[in-house]
Order: sequence, then structure tokens, then C-alpha cells
Amino acid sequence: MHLDQVDLEVLYRVSAVNAPKGAPQIKGQLEDIGFLPGEQVAVLRKGLLGEGPYMVRVGASTFALRQAEARMITVDAIPHV
Repeated sequence: MHLDQVDLEVLYRVSAVNAPKGAPQIKGQLEDIGFLPGEQVAVLRKGLLGEGPYMVRVGASTFALRQAEARMITVDAIPHV
């Protein structure tokens, strides 16, 4: 599942960042701000009509992402114990 498809305020775990072939530097930029495999992430708010921009918390930081950027981040649900 991609970050643009998740439910609001639910914790997920980043599994991968996949940049488009024409812009490989975006993967590094997203990883530099904290979107690394294993990090917890939650979408706090979505823009108008559920589209971007998204307010996203990763670790202890909060960022705004465009929908296209959120679509590059693959996440997994965190099992409830």
C-alpha cells in the first residue's frame, strides 16, 4: 500500500521509497527527511477531496508531501498486539 492510500491518524511502517526513473534524486530527498524503511509514519491530514498535500508525521517530525511524493512511499500496517 502507498502512503496516499492509508487511513488518517493510523500508524504504518515505511517499507520502501520508490522514485520514478526520471527523478532518482527524489528517493534520496525523502530518505534524508526520515522516510526510511522501518520508520513509523502516519498521515494526519489530507488536502481537498482527499488529495494532496498531505500532512505526514514520520518519527518525531511533521512534513507536507505532494500526492505524487506520498505515492512513492510504500508502507505496511503495524499489527496490533
